[in-house]
Amino acid sequence: MAIGTESVWLRRYRTPQPPRLRLLCLPHAGGSAGFFHSWGHAFGGDVEVMAARYPGRQERIADPFITEMEPLADVIAEELRPFLDTPLVLFGHSMGASLAYEITLRLWNRHGVAPAALMVSGRKPPHLLTPRPDLPDEEVLAEVRRLGGTDALVLDDPDLRELVLPAIRTDFRIVARYAARPGVPLPCPVYAYVGDGDDDVDVESVRGWSDLAPGGFGMRVLPGDHFYLAEQRDALIADIRARLASAR
Repeated sequence: MAIGTESVWLRRYRTPQPPRLRLLCLPHAGGSAGFFHSWGHAFGGDVEVMAARYPGRQERIADPFITEMEPLADVIAEELRPFLDTPLVLFGHSMGASLAYEITLRLWNRHGVAPAALMVSGRKPPHLLTPRPDLPDEEVLAEVRRLGGTDALVLDDPDLRELVLPAIRTDFRIVARYAARPGVPLPCPVYAYVGDGDDDVDVESVRGWSDLAPGGFGMRVLPGDHFYLAEQRDALIADIRARLASAR
């Protein structure tokens, strides 16, 4: 049972009683578990929210980075094993969507566990990914500013920028090295989300996740750019809450 289980990789927002469902949130490149803090108790008392804590930031600032998508997925899939006594839904934004996909494959192929659902946001499916260069620091910072989001605000402070740049740099390299590959059909429903003004990912590409969803596919397009999640938080949470209500 996972009632007393703790993991340096997972920040848990505990429910008063054993949960009916768990929702694992996987942050974007350069992001942290804190991005999902306001989600912690947003889905009712029977849904335990967990947020992945990537190394090299926040509480794990001194921990060594993992620099490839696949080993990062390996570790998180293993860390989830004590929590598989309860149905699990994965939500990932941008880089976190690819990571959630890879974790889903590992849970199914290695442990025979199909998540109740995979939710992907602001990211193309693996078979439609386009190559990205490994950028120098100044171009990485320019890209973060272009995409926006709360993380971009800290870049105006030189001290904070020095603190967060290593994590941003590492994650952008993870994304650059995660090349297109044949998509593997998934053992669970897939729900996709995207902002209608996202200059990084177009709506039709995100719809391509339906190719990997023989168990069912749904999609929601919300107003906003790549970080529509901030301005459309309430609408997004309401949509996720409705889907979680029927998840088993």
